[in-house]
Amino acid sequence: MKKKLLSVLSGAILLAAGVSSAAAAEEMSNYELTQRIKALEENQGLERFSPAWMERITLSGLLEAEAGYESIDYDDPALEDEDSSDAVLATVELGLDAVINDYVSGHVLFLWEEDDTEPVDLDEGFITLTGGKGFPAYLSAGKMYVPFGNFETNMISDPLTLELGEIRESAIQIGFETSGFYGSAYLFNGDVDEVDEDSHLDNFGANGGYAMATDRFSLDLGACYTNNLLDSDSLGDYIGEELGDVEVDEYVEGIGAHAIVSSGPFMFIAEYITALDEPEFVSPEGVGIYTGEEISAWNAELGYFFEISGKPANAGIACQGSDDAGGFLPETRLMATIGVEVFEATSLALEYFHDEYENDDEADVVTAQLAVEF
Repeated sequence: MKKKLLSVLSGAILLAAGVSSAAAAEEMSNYELTQRIKALEENQGLERFSPAWMERITLSGLLEAEAGYESIDYDDPALEDEDSSDAVLATVELGLDAVINDYVSGHVLFLWEEDDTEPVDLDEGFITLTGGKGFPAYLSAGKMYVPFGNFETNMISDPLTLELGEIRESAIQIGFETSGFYGSAYLFNGDVDEVDEDSHLDNFGANGGYAMATDRFSLDLGACYTNNLLDSDSLGDYIGEELGDVEVDEYVEGIGAHAIVSSGPFMFIAEYITALDEPEFVSPEGVGIYTGEEISAWNAELGYFFEISGKPANAGIACQGSDDAGGFLPETRLMATIGVEVFEATSLALEYFHDEYENDDEADVVTAQLAVEF
């Protein structure tokens, strides 16, 4: 930057010297001098740091502070029941979106979470190329959450469908949006490989749907597919913790569907994610094969939006569950929440949920959250 400024100043000095030497022939006007300096700035690329350029950049962020209480009741009498409480800065997000021109944009999102092993994580970072106004298609490349699952919720906690199906990878995605219809396909090299197979770009999937909205009604219907559900973030970690260093005999496909309907003050959310087969895991030594379950998860949620003393507020109830998840996900989860926007972009919410697992263990969790968005 300093070299660029020195170059421009040197150019301006030489220009002024030239003007002085030619003053006897014709005096250069202030307008002409301004135009010459502007041309030098553009030649040095300094126009990229102008106020007009900075208007193309959007900064955003999220802070979530939470206090919670958890009680666990084990069905096994040999295990002692547990209860705990804590107050944490649960989430910090900082995002940057840059519109380069009508066809190119960039997105970066940094994330810090209280229970994450990494101090700060590059959560997302990708480039998007679009066809402009006349061609409603796009290509994105970089680290992203691939479009498998929708995971919409009004609760504080993530839905069980997200715990099962969310996939974040460095991927290439192509898609379109036109007249309410949307769809995309993606390709990436996942963390889970089949036995005796090399590492390749052999993980893929697609999604599609239709969305529309009016002043009083909105609708979003969609479906998705992946050829390797075992590569989802949480499920992959759980398999590693439970089975250790194992490889999958064959990828396990997964599908999902969602429906989100809003009418007046009410919103209904329904989503289902499932594997299409039972996974088979092989130890690196080839000693044995471990067969898993055909896991699935679902979420049904009803939200109501209203005002408290002129402040926007919402309340919601949800029933979630899973099949063949073992200790990975609760078999049933009943939830309730209420929240209010106490100040602009500042919300206060309270959530309660009760979990029951396949082995009859139970858990009760209460969470209060103060969140700020900017």
